[in-house]
Amino acid sequence: MARTGQPRLEELSPRAAAAAVRRQLDATDLRAFVRSSPARLIAIGLLLVGLCAIAGAVTASAVGSRQEALDHLLNQSEPDANSAQHLYTSLSVADAAAGTAFISGGLEPKQLRDRYDQALGEASAELVTQSSSTGAADPDGRLRSRIATGLPVYAGLVETARANNREGHPVGAAYLSEASNLMQTRLLPTARELQENRSAAILDTQRSHVRPPWAAIVLPIVALSALVVAQLYLARRWHRMLNPGLLLASATLLALLSWTVIAGSLSALSTMRGRDDGSVPTADLTEGRILVQQARTAETLKLVRRDASGDYDHTYDASTAKLTRLLTDYPGHAPGAEDVATARGALDRWREAHRRMNDTLGRGDFLGAGAVAIGPGAGEATASVDALDTALADGIAKTRHTLRANVSEAARALDVLAPGALVLSLLAAVFVLAGLWPRLREYR
Repeated sequence: MARTGQPRLEELSPRAAAAAVRRQLDATDLRAFVRSSPARLIAIGLLLVGLCAIAGAVTASAVGSRQEALDHLLNQSEPDANSAQHLYTSLSVADAAAGTAFISGGLEPKQLRDRYDQALGEASAELVTQSSSTGAADPDGRLRSRIATGLPVYAGLVETARANNREGHPVGAAYLSEASNLMQTRLLPTARELQENRSAAILDTQRSHVRPPWAAIVLPIVALSALVVAQLYLARRWHRMLNPGLLLASATLLALLSWTVIAGSLSALSTMRGRDDGSVPTADLTEGRILVQQARTAETLKLVRRDASGDYDHTYDASTAKLTRLLTDYPGHAPGAEDVATARGALDRWREAHRRMNDTLGRGDFLGAGAVAIGPGAGEATASVDALDTALADGIAKTRHTLRANVSEAARALDVLAPGALVLSLLAAVFVLAGLWPRLREYR
């Protein structure tokens, strides 16, 4: 008996089956489905789930990037900047110590020789540290190379000056002047540029961190707004005032947004404190230490060259005047303020000793002027310079500790926020599906 009716799809060839399906899927039916409530519910669900997922992913990415930047600052940028600062000051101390030792004449005292050797050794060690902490693509490599090649030349000139000084040859002063000129015109400016580059890297990270993560704030707001609109639509369409799933999703996104804003604000505040009470004061006090050594170098070279032109006095006066302004303008609430007060007193005593040295030298008493400049007395220049340099070094240690403590606090404020954002966004997506599923089941 022959079969009647339409053949089943599995009985048709693939091409014939596809044609049959196309005939069955009437375009009018498709348009009707698109306009239907189930289709709208599915579209709303996909949109809300996508917004929740994107908001969580963007927030986690932004927070992760910020934590990575803070970790890099704490573990590499700040130590590099401190090393560059130490290199800069060590070179300055070495130059000032070389001049101080030269004034003593003959075989210089062991204490002065040790101070020079220690400063030169520390500068060399910091060069090694700078080289090992950066990669092959380090943009400051040329600066380190310039210092590394110039430092042996400087040390050789100083040793030649000492050898001639011990033999009583006046040419020793010329060699020392040439060494100091190399230090002041080539090595120190290069070290200063290196130190400024390292410090700028810290400030750039801090400025970037202070800016709000707009994407991590705007996207959760957009997702939250979409949830509110969806709930209003569902309430109007199905005459139900509340959708528990969408309410829970909204509360979850609101919690994520609040967490992001609060944690980000706390992190930014800690970063600003680290900048204002750490980076900026550290840069000021570092500049102060350099000015001290510049002034000390000018003071000793004046005696070495027995200069009467006033050039070295001009350098001394300019350096100490700038140092005075720096210490006077230092904020009283900033870390190291007590050390700065100690430094101001030491600077006053040093300027008085310098005045006495010039008066003594003006009377033609070179030995007496030298005694004032490098003598061991508490009222002489050496003691005042040492006290001044020590006070500034102590202040730098305190501001650096403040910087690192605030950076660590800024990073801790963002702890677990990145994985938390992913978890909360996933929960919000689950709540969206849970809220819409009962409505879809009504159309089975």
